[in-house]
Formats: sequence, C-alpha cells, structure tokens
Amino acid sequence: MSSEHHHDHGHVPVSFDRAFAIGAALNVVFIAAEVGYGFAADSLALLADAGHNAADVLGLLLAWGAVWASRQKPSQGFTYGWRRSSIMASLVNAVLLLAAVGVIVVEAVQRFANPEPVATGTVMVVAGLGILVNGITAWLFARGRKGDLNIRSAFQHFAADAAVSAGVVAAALVMRPTGWLWVDPVVAIAVGAVITVTGWATLKEALRLSLDAVPNGIDCATIEAYLAALPGVQAVHHLHVWPTSTTEVALTAHLVIPEAGPHDALLGRIAHDLGHDHGIAHPTIQIEADAAACAG
Repeated sequence: MSSEHHHDHGHVPVSFDRAFAIGAALNVVFIAAEVGYGFAADSLALLADAGHNAADVLGLLLAWGAVWASRQKPSQGFTYGWRRSSIMASLVNAVLLLAAVGVIVVEAVQRFANPEPVATGTVMVVAGLGILVNGITAWLFARGRKGDLNIRSAFQHFAADAAVSAGVVAAALVMRPTGWLWVDPVVAIAVGAVITVTGWATLKEALRLSLDAVPNGIDCATIEAYLAALPGVQAVHHLHVWPTSTTEVALTAHLVIPEAGPHDALLGRIAHDLGHDHGIAHPTIQIEADAAACAG
C-alpha cells in the first residue's frame, strides 16, 4: 500500500514579481549611469561595481524566469513541472558571478602597474546613488530570503552591492585629499572578494541541490526516528529526501507495518507532520507487511 500527499505550496509569493520588476528596472538605469560616469571619471572601482551589478541583474532576470517556469503545471513529459529550473538558475547565477571576479582582478592588477587619475567627486555621487538603488532592491527581497535560494541570493547580492558602493565612496574620500591612486584598484579587488564570498556560497548550495542532496535544515535521522516511533511501525527502509525546487522538498520511505490496514489516518498524520515540522510538501509512503518486502 502506498500513498502520496501533495500540498499546494507556492514557490515564490506572487508579490515578488513586482519586486523583480522594480529591482531590475532600477538597476538597469543605474548601471547605464554608472558605466557612463565610470568611463568619464576613469574609475576602475566604479566600472567594476557596474560589472558586478550587471551580473546581478542578469542573475535576477534568470531567477525571475525560473520563478515563472516553476509555476508551469506538470505534464506527462515533466511530471514535476519545471520546478528544478529554480535550482538551475541559482547555479548559472553563481557561475556568472564568479566569472566576473577574474575580469575585475585582471583589470585591477593592470591599474596597479599603470595608475590613472580619478574624478573622485563624480565617483562619490554615482556610488552614493548605488547605495540607495542597491539598498532599495535588497529591501524588496528581504522578507523572502529565508525560504528560497533564489530570493536569498538576490537579497545577499544587492545588500553586498550596497556595501561595495559604500566602499567606493570611502575610496574616493581617501583619494581626494591624498592622491593615493592605488586605493582605486584596491577597492576593485575588494569588490571581487565580495563577489567571491557571495557567489561561492550560492554555488555550493546550488550544486548540492542539483545533485539531489538533502536540503539544508532537514535532518534525515530525525525524520527516520519520527517514522520509526509511529504506532505499528516496526522498521523504516529506503528513506530518501531531495529537493524538487529551491522551495519544495519531496520524500519517499517504506514503512514495515505488519498489522492489516487501512492506514489512511496514519498516512494523513505523517503528511501533516512532515509538512508542518520539516517543510516536506511531497511525501510518498510505501507500507509493507514485513521487512522482506523491502529488501533490494
């Protein structure tokens, strides 16, 4: 006897569509201004920050597309729908971020060898605007950062961008009275360090999810102990837990229950408890009369 219980949990609240749209629009406008003034001021730090922001916007659009894809209904060819697209988007986003680091570091090293004057006034104004734009964008995703890798990635990236922009302002403040041109490439490398930290964390988690690893925060030993302690259960076999997306988790397990059914009440209790206590939206339970039936 087997039973599968599905709960209609949304992947991302519909209201985040508006956050994606506003965040992308604000940053596209800002990036255009940052690139223009970066060239005018001859600031590598400003151009590096623009490149970082561009990568984040691309990641934001990928994440938004994945949210749309994950809402598509299951079909005979895709029985889980396109839910895993959110994991793929997170993976691509992380790779893009880390690739940007190489470009920034190479340019910074070249600037160390050939320092050039920087229009610090322009840099401070544009980077100050970056603090505002990135801060607003991060705020748009703040309330959803705990429940979805895509949303958390967006929040972390733009919060980091706001901090980086603050660093660019600080560098300009230092260069203005001192003329220390080496500060500009140092800040550019600091931008690369921020990208590496945020991108690496996202890459590791996205890789784990893409390999069907147990999502963070779920303890299989605790779940197995819970199932084994249920009334009538003699053993638990073939317990598997994996992500179907960045927000939903599935589980399959075999329970040895010698007593004849029906077991509808027990299955309903299991589905409720796994959903409520462990965030597992799609449990499938196979009930067997003896342990030999679970061999293999």
